[in-house]
Amino acid sequence: MTQTVLCYGALISLGFIFTATILTTAKEPDVPHHPGERDRCPVCGMLVAPFAEWTGQVRHGDGETAFFDGNKDLFTYLLNLERYATEKNRTNVVAVFVTNYYDGEMISARTAFFVIGSNVLGPMGSELVSHRTIEAAEDFMADHKGQRILRFDEVSEEVLRNLP
Repeated sequence: MTQTVLCYGALISLGFIFTATILTTAKEPDVPHHPGERDRCPVCGMLVAPFAEWTGQVRHGDGETAFFDGNKDLFTYLLNLERYATEKNRTNVVAVFVTNYYDGEMISARTAFFVIGSNVLGPMGSELVSHRTIEAAEDFMADHKGQRILRFDEVSEEVLRNLP
């Protein structure tokens, strides 16, 4: 009888641990990671950490994080996963983060506003400059001669090819 109670107790404990692990894992994509000193952009090969004000990241369902030195390379990667991450697919992407221009905080790329055609250059030249709010994007556009504001789903290979 004592062994049965201990067995049930152990199963209940394992159940709590398993549930806590699932809940923690489910929340993890909301928290961006920080690139290490050796992390390189999979598109251009540059080290990412020196460009903290431009850093972006793509989180895959298997826990792998790809870091980028700018949003242009981040979108190039996402739009060409078959070239840059042959073992990944779009349904495997669980989170995408970009750096908010004005405060340097990581924000969700899916809710960000991107200004293109401004006079602000990133590490690789012309960039899609990310903002948390439409108001911030509009202010930036006025201050830095931006040409257009885009949302995540509006960025295409054509947009990337035509960056000034």
